[in-house]
Amino acid sequence: MGVRTVLRLGDPRLRQSAKAVPEVHDPALRQLITDLHDTMEACSGAGLAAPQIGVLLRVVLFGGGGPNPRYPDAPPLPRTLLINPVLTPLGPERDEGWEGCLSVPGLRGRVSRWQRLRYQGIDGDGQPVDRCVEGFHARVVQHECDHLDGVLFPDRLSDPTAFGFIPELEAAGLIPAVPS
Repeated sequence: MGVRTVLRLGDPRLRQSAKAVPEVHDPALRQLITDLHDTMEACSGAGLAAPQIGVLLRVVLFGGGGPNPRYPDAPPLPRTLLINPVLTPLGPERDEGWEGCLSVPGLRGRVSRWQRLRYQGIDGDGQPVDRCVEGFHARVVQHECDHLDGVLFPDRLSDPTAFGFIPELEAAGLIPAVPS
């Protein structure tokens, strides 16, 4: 299938909880992984969750090794496929940061997330994934995994007034301008 349509805020499928993947060697899962990759690349996403393309399975993909054009000041993240993820905060510290979402196009909002966390799951080959991360990496993982539970970043706004359209937030100096 390749590049799939990304569901947008208001589509009720984005509010449903995804089901665990029972079998990682299923050919349909292979196609889903390809579609997630192709769609994320086509949209310049920092990450993408299966529910965002209408598949209610607990699968997320994030990172890409290089800088992301939508987050030019963020460090690059390793390309990671995570199936049936489990997140564990590592300490009480939280960070405030601006987030956007392919399912909420054109808008950004400030969200509080765990600063450090451990994520576990399996990759596309059925191998365990177990990493401890912090900062932007931790933020992206939490954002993508929220999609698996029907949660979008506007649900987690720290301050409802810290939410708006990207050009207006850039003009106000609240977020860095994204190069065109």
